[in-house]
Amino acid sequence: MMRWVDHSLRKHGLRFSLVFILCAGGLAGTADPPADAPPTPQSETTTLAVTPPMGWNSWDGYGTTVKEADVKANARWLAEHLKPFGWQYVVVDMEWFVTNPVAEGNSKTSFYSLDNFGRYTPAVNRFPSAANDAGFKPLADYVHSLGLKFGIHILRGIPKQAVEKNLPIFGSSYHAVDAADSSDTCPWNFDNYGMDGSKAGAQAYYDSIAKLYTSWDVDLIKVDCISRRPYKGDEIRMLSTALAKTGRRIVLSLSPGAAPLEKADEMRKYAQMWRISDDIWDLWHSTVDYPQGLGDQFANVAKWAGKAQPGHWPDADMLPLGYLGPAPGWGQPRYTRLTHDEQRTFLTLWCIFPSPLMVGGDLPKADAWTTSLLTNPEVIAVDQRSTGNHPVVATDKTVVWVAQSAAADSHYVAVFNLTESSQTVQYQWKDLGFASAKYKLRDLWERKDLGAADFVTVTLPPHGSVLYEAFPGQKVAP
Repeated sequence: MMRWVDHSLRKHGLRFSLVFILCAGGLAGTADPPADAPPTPQSETTTLAVTPPMGWNSWDGYGTTVKEADVKANARWLAEHLKPFGWQYVVVDMEWFVTNPVAEGNSKTSFYSLDNFGRYTPAVNRFPSAANDAGFKPLADYVHSLGLKFGIHILRGIPKQAVEKNLPIFGSSYHAVDAADSSDTCPWNFDNYGMDGSKAGAQAYYDSIAKLYTSWDVDLIKVDCISRRPYKGDEIRMLSTALAKTGRRIVLSLSPGAAPLEKADEMRKYAQMWRISDDIWDLWHSTVDYPQGLGDQFANVAKWAGKAQPGHWPDADMLPLGYLGPAPGWGQPRYTRLTHDEQRTFLTLWCIFPSPLMVGGDLPKADAWTTSLLTNPEVIAVDQRSTGNHPVVATDKTVVWVAQSAAADSHYVAVFNLTESSQTVQYQWKDLGFASAKYKLRDLWERKDLGAADFVTVTLPPHGSVLYEAFPGQKVAP
């Protein structure tokens, strides 16, 4: 194992990502197809991520400093408290291969752990079970023993030091210089060079890391700096091809956001998830690109309304809820600064959209309120099983989304107050596109039936929301 110093520019707190989610089943085989066989993207061969993936990611609580003991503690808590509600992924976010991490990552003075084929390996001083070339296999085994799935984060491209040393590429006759585009680096992280898609070594290197992560029994791989700043279509294709060659059912999610809307068809061809915005943290509004706030996300999700399909999910980013510590990827350790009403609005918007749900923070420090947000089965059902999701009202003060529920004839209605003061709103059912004159309402957050209503009327607190299921009554006369 080799450890070298890398000098790279620093971009505080960035968390841009591309995710492969490896399904929990065993390997279907590891033999490569014939060299002349055309690549078959997994999105074209099988349906993966039929519902939006749900899990925990270490970034919001630990930045790049997370250790093996932290991962295990959060996995145990998730298994005990959240697994019964559909939460299943445990993801180690960026720079797990750095031996001297700082919370926000992308340091100029990082020491990296690599193998002799130029592939990052877990820093043993942080992940002791990775010693003796075990990699993440022991930690993945632990997570799997809890009935969960295990994920990691990587950056697109190939480590600069692998290129400088011209290390061999595992399983091929190529070397690192046969893969790299030394003129291309991620604009916010200079650990790696990008790939030159015209070089055969580029595909060989992605094949080699896909084989390594498969040997670790990884279920999710999050890859940064690929779908924006700039969009890297060649590398998306190569990664998808490499994962398909492993024989495993692998979901690919692209980041950072905002992924380009005009590339939606291409992303569906190769991937199952893609980020639609920059990082969202625990604030309502931001005047800068990074970070963004909850209130800024309404315009982003509206652009992608109707684009979600089983196996293909626009991703609204992680949930900065609970305790964001001890070393969050942005800012100081803290409990989320969002009010209780804003936290409900956060989950309501993500679910009615619908988005993958990846909670951040330190789960063992979650209070009763945070736990209640994450364990409401009726709200989670909106995220996992609704269809036809779209906005029907959008002003600078109020937004209303509707969707079809899995139950026959019933609908979901989410009403949001974007202002900093309470307001009362009222809508006729026909204004929301509903066919009946009267609906029986159920408040999904309160888990309480409200009775029949001739229209929707509600008083919302600042930045507050409601989420109803509406069951039809009397039909409107033709």
